[in-house]
Amino acid sequence: MADSLFLPLAAKSSNAHSSLFFRNCPSPSRLLPPKSSSLLLHGGEKKISVLGLSLYSRVSLPHRAAPIRALDSDVPHPLHKGSVNFKNRKSYVEWDSLTAKFTGAANLPFLLLQLPQIILNARNLMAGNKTALLAVPWLGMITALLGNLSLLSYFAKKRETEAVVVQTLGVISTFVVISQLAVGEAMPLPQYVATSVVVAAGLILNFLNYYSMLNSTIWQFWEDFITVGGLSVLPQIMWSTFVPYITNSILPGSIAFVVAVASVTLSHSGKLSEKGPKFIGAISGWTATLLFMWMPVSQMWTNFLNPDNIKGLSAISMLLAMLGNGLLIPRALFIRDLMWFTGSLWATLFYGYGNIVCMYLLKTISLEFFLAATVGLIAWIGMALWRDAAVYRYNSPLRSLKELVFGS
Repeated sequence: MADSLFLPLAAKSSNAHSSLFFRNCPSPSRLLPPKSSSLLLHGGEKKISVLGLSLYSRVSLPHRAAPIRALDSDVPHPLHKGSVNFKNRKSYVEWDSLTAKFTGAANLPFLLLQLPQIILNARNLMAGNKTALLAVPWLGMITALLGNLSLLSYFAKKRETEAVVVQTLGVISTFVVISQLAVGEAMPLPQYVATSVVVAAGLILNFLNYYSMLNSTIWQFWEDFITVGGLSVLPQIMWSTFVPYITNSILPGSIAFVVAVASVTLSHSGKLSEKGPKFIGAISGWTATLLFMWMPVSQMWTNFLNPDNIKGLSAISMLLAMLGNGLLIPRALFIRDLMWFTGSLWATLFYGYGNIVCMYLLKTISLEFFLAATVGLIAWIGMALWRDAAVYRYNSPLRSLKELVFGS
């Protein structure tokens, strides 16, 4: 699912502005059935053994991925539905393996984006330049932290080890920056204490749940907490982006909070339809993805209002953000994960590349840099679409996109 981290990159001086690093939900390297599992056929009358796909698998591939819809995105191991005759089985398995490696490789550009922020903050603190830390919006950091915690819980429940590790590192790295802001008095102490409690509780609960050591009631309470929190924060953040052009108000968040609490309550009371609880259970992951998707919108809106902000952005940082999110696109498309694909593509186009376009228009980067980024992005997305269509033996990449959105 989109599968995430974003990290504001502080400017080097108090007059500079921040940039946002966004990682859209790094997804698991495998959303395929586990190595030893069963698929029910014909209403559960028969079972077949399914082995996890690997480069050296000798099992035939009679099933292909179906889109992971909003209501199904919370399933621990989404089944591969739909029958197809794989005449080119070798290329399918090779692409399966390669897209998983792309996902793992995405950690490198994301890591290169996180460390400079932490190092820069440490240098400013050691130099006594606390004012420079004001360039990092602590409210935005908390929003990112909530998104990471939501996705961490999502993948912990699915037992997706790689995604759990990525989101855990995202939570820790973001909390380190928040701690630096608190030390530099760029974040109020009460809010920092409350955030610390939530982070500690979230990491402990997710660890216990991952190893099946947590009471189901406690886990359900935590899931309800992040669902209500995410639904409450999202509309408030969207509203706050356009202040002072609209009145500053907590009404959007308050209304969303009431709706979220009511929805969770109705879900537990059994008064919703059969799909109701399923939707409530999956909505936290989608909410986290939407939170991350809104960050590029907020950044570009700020750039539009204050073009000088572009001078505080690093072209290399934007390129790394584009690379990191772009590496996730082939895997999301291959396994037909609509939420993951949407978030990754959005971040690639509107955050990484979008800011590169703004920087070029304001002449802060060269024509050669802009053309290289443009050609590279088009070639990468084109390759992903072409290769996906080839392994599924489709005549057009549009069929892959159609399957992704509407199903087979």
